[in-house]
Amino acid sequence: MSALVTYELEGEVALIGLDRAAKRNAISEAMVAEIRDAALRAGEEARAAVIFGHGDHFSAGLDLAEALQKRDAQDKLRPRSRKWHAAFDQIARGPIPFVAALRGSVIGGGLELAAAAHLRVADATAAFALPEAQRGIFVGGGGSVRISRLLGYARMADLMLTGRVLNATEAERFNLVQYVTEPGAALEKARELARRVAGNAPLSNYAITSGLPRMQDLSHDDGLFFESLLAAYTSADTQAADRLRDFVEKRAAPLGSAPR
Repeated sequence: MSALVTYELEGEVALIGLDRAAKRNAISEAMVAEIRDAALRAGEEARAAVIFGHGDHFSAGLDLAEALQKRDAQDKLRPRSRKWHAAFDQIARGPIPFVAALRGSVIGGGLELAAAAHLRVADATAAFALPEAQRGIFVGGGGSVRISRLLGYARMADLMLTGRVLNATEAERFNLVQYVTEPGAALEKARELARRVAGNAPLSNYAITSGLPRMQDLSHDDGLFFESLLAAYTSADTQAADRLRDFVEKRAAPLGSAPR
């Protein structure tokens, strides 16, 4: 991609890497734009994607030096967070599933980026925090919606008000991550999961990543109606008949195994 984000296609899986290791992968406005472009490209070329940080950290969050400089130089009311929302929505509600591989700092905007992924793998070095209140700012990358839905209000308020830092085990218990690995193993686990997810029917993956989150915004009856539409939509795909036939005729791989 460029100096800030790397992109590699590994079979059906896109690997997207934050590449500001010297800055603990702090997220600048230029990096936000490149994350958006990489996510769009992955949606066109791949069937699943992994997002990770080069170096020892996933991301320490917003580039505070740049934010301060822009605050002093520009219109303070310009809603720059909308760029973050648009970029991260390409991950959260795009056409393919994303797996985040987390290590070291997963702080502030870095945690907001991780929360946009559908699966999150943390190694034992990962540390999670939302220090915005200590910096005199507020989350701006969708965290008030996505992280709050993962944690619940009470736990998110605790992190934001107190500056509490969670380790990987606590993050798993609090529903921030689904998998915890030994130090240095998160990326390989994320790649393994992405390969497995890429073996699913694409329309089913799309229904899960783009349809299922929207159901949280619907009433009970509207959610069930939307579910009926998605069920009909996916079952009409020719792959559905082939995969059901494979199961009935005992050719399907066991649940949880790698795709054939």
